[in-house]
Amino acid sequence: MACIALTAGRGLDCNRSSGGVKYLYFAVFDQVISTTIVNSEVTDIDMGADSIYRYQPPRGTSQAMETITGSTDNGTIFYTPTVNMVLNRLSKSDQQEIKLLGQTQVIIFAQLNEQLANGHDVIIALGVTNAMALNAGTADSGTALADRNGYTLTFDGFEADPFPVVVDYSATPFDNADSGAQIPIITS
Repeated sequence: MACIALTAGRGLDCNRSSGGVKYLYFAVFDQVISTTIVNSEVTDIDMGADSIYRYQPPRGTSQAMETITGSTDNGTIFYTPTVNMVLNRLSKSDQQEIKLLGQTQVIIFAQLNEQLANGHDVIIALGVTNAMALNAGTADSGTALADRNGYTLTFDGFEADPFPVVVDYSATPFDNADSGAQIPIITS
C-alpha cells in the first residue's frame, strides 16, 4: 500500500521553454526573518529592513539545478540544490564580495529565462530551509588573449523538499512576496 497517493499525471507540454538564468539574487540566510511556502510556492518573504543582492551573470553561463537522491534501503530522499555562477573580469571589489559570500550562508533566488503565460520570468528559491553555501570556485585569468578571465562559483545545499517557485510578481520581482513592504534589491 502506498504512503501517499499521486494527484496528477503529466502529458507532453505544448509550450516551449527556455533554459538559463537571467539574474541571481542572494539573501543572507540569518537576515531572513521568515519564508512562507504553500503548495511548493514561496508566498511570503520577510526580510525586515534587510536587502537582497542581485547579480547579473553573462548570458548563457550560469545555471541552477537540483539533484534528487533517494535510498530505497533506508526509505529516504533528499534534494541537493546547486547554483553555478560565472562572473567575467577579475577585480579587487569582486574578490572582497566573493570572500563575504564564502563566509555566510544564503538563500539564492534564480530568475530564469523561462516565462509564465503572462510574460513574467519564473523565479525559484534554493536553500530556503537549510541555506546554500559557497563550496567551490575558481578565479581564472585565462590563457589566450580571447579567453575569459573571471570567477566561476559553485553554491550548494541540502533540503528535505524540492525547490519552490516564488509567487508571480505584478511589476517587479518579489513585489507580491514581501510581507507588505517592497524588499530592497541592491543591484550594484
